[in-house]
Amino acid sequence: MIKIIIGKKGSGKTKLLADMVNTAADTSLGNVVCIEKSDALIYSIKYKARLVDTDTYGINGYDEYYGMIAGIKAGNHDITHIFGDATLRIGGRDFDKLADFFERISKIEDVEFIFTVSADKEELPKKIFDFAEVCN
Repeated sequence: MIKIIIGKKGSGKTKLLADMVNTAADTSLGNVVCIEKSDALIYSIKYKARLVDTDTYGINGYDEYYGMIAGIKAGNHDITHIFGDATLRIGGRDFDKLADFFERISKIEDVEFIFTVSADKEELPKKIFDFAEVCN
C-alpha cells in the first residue's frame, strides 16, 4: 500500500516526510531512498538515506517518474522504503494521471511508499484511495 501525506503548501508535509525518512533510515534493515525535486532536503535527511533529485535526471511527468522508481528498485532489491516529496511538481497536477501512477506503483512489491501531495483530500479522485491511504 502507498501512503500519502496531503495538505496545501506550507502545511508541514515536507518536514513530516523528512522525519519519516530519518526514522526509516535508522530502523530499516535495508536501504531507504528519498526522491525530491531540487536539493532542498540535503541537510534534513540523514546520510544513511539515499537522496535523489529528479531535476538532475530531467524527470518530468508520471511516466518518467514511474520509470525512475522502477529502475531504482530493479537496481537494488534491498530497498525497503521509497519516499517522494513534491509529487505534483514532478508528475503534474492531473489527478487522474496521479491515480494511474499510484496504481502502477502499487504493483512494486516489498517496498513501503510514502509521497507528499499538495492538495486537499476533497480535490483528489476517489480512485487514488484504492491504492493509497492518508498518512497525516
